[in-house]
Amino acid sequence: MTVQTDRVVLTVEEAAERLGVGRTLVYALVKSGEIESISIGRLRRIPCDALDDFVTRLRQLAHGVEAKDDSRSV
Repeated sequence: MTVQTDRVVLTVEEAAERLGVGRTLVYALVKSGEIESISIGRLRRIPCDALDDFVTRLRQLAHGVEAKDDSRSV
C-alpha cells in the first residue's frame, strides 16, 4: 500500500505505514496525545503535519540526549 502525499489527513493504518510502525502503536500514540488526531464524523484521522511534528519532537529529544551524553565525557 502506498500513501499518497497530496492528502491532508491519513487513516491510522496509513500513518503507521508512513512511520514504519504497527497500527497498534499508532493508536497508543494517538490515545496518549503524542500524535494529534481529529474526528471527521465517526472517523479518526491523523493530519499529515501531525506526523511531521511527532518525528521532529523525537529528533529533538534524541539530539538533547546526545548533547547531555557528550557533556559527561568531557
